[in-house]
Amino acid sequence: MTAKPPSSAPDRPAFPAGRVGVASGASGVASGASGVASGASGVASDAGTDLPVWHVPEVVEPARRWQMPTGRRALFWYGGAAGLVLVIGLAVVLTFLLSGELAPSRAKPPSDVRPPLARLCPAPTGPNEPPSGAPLSVPRGPRTTDETAGISYASYGAPWEPWPLLWKMGTLEVPYGVGQHFVTETYGGGDYHASILSAAVPATVNDSTAIDLECTGRQVAADVRAEYYPQPNEMELMRDERTVLGGRPAWVTKFRLHFNEDGLRAKDELVAVALIDVGRPTAAVLYVSIPGTHSQWDYVVDEALASVRPT
Repeated sequence: MTAKPPSSAPDRPAFPAGRVGVASGASGVASGASGVASGASGVASDAGTDLPVWHVPEVVEPARRWQMPTGRRALFWYGGAAGLVLVIGLAVVLTFLLSGELAPSRAKPPSDVRPPLARLCPAPTGPNEPPSGAPLSVPRGPRTTDETAGISYASYGAPWEPWPLLWKMGTLEVPYGVGQHFVTETYGGGDYHASILSAAVPATVNDSTAIDLECTGRQVAADVRAEYYPQPNEMELMRDERTVLGGRPAWVTKFRLHFNEDGLRAKDELVAVALIDVGRPTAAVLYVSIPGTHSQWDYVVDEALASVRPT
């Protein structure tokens, strides 16, 4: 059931029965027009109440529709809009330029891909050093042949045995993969070895075969001393010179190192490092080392160097 409707409209004023007047001046109607007198039709005016007034609503004119400007005003309007867009665009471009996002990219110079020895020792500008004399005959007896390095050299019986792995050590990471060795002692740092090892090390750029023997030979020897042995150590230099091994130009460095490491009985070691120009972009390296605890094998150092032949 709906609620009881109100006695009068909520938006209209309630008033007592009687005459209804119109606001003065509206439609030219006066309070006494049409012969209506104050006492006519028995309607008395002495009720003592004011007549309610209905106000005539104001007339609201409809809004004007917007029209595109024409003539000179249109030119001014369009020109101003275009100028604003141009200013905003220039501001955006300037912002990107200052931040570097629209700056032309600068190509990074290519990284140096030359082998470490080629970077340390640029190739000589003169002609290659020719082999010295006729090829020498290969000595009799057991030999170790390193086809990758391009050399062969004398090999020895027990306690020497074949080198079993590829060993890279030091800054130059010369890859020793062929040769002989034996363990002289075992200590906290692992096994300690006597060794006769060979490797091929890139020493030129592209297919060039020109090698700076002195520079590359000394670099390899310095890498051996700095990276293969306990530090600090003292070097007793015995030989550091250009020479010929097996008819090929070579650089030989021979020295004895003195050092001290906890738990290691060996306090010195006889070492030889030979870098040999075998006519390839790679140089051959022969590394021979005899710990002081096994000095009876010291003769192997010179004997192995003298036995080198190109393959």
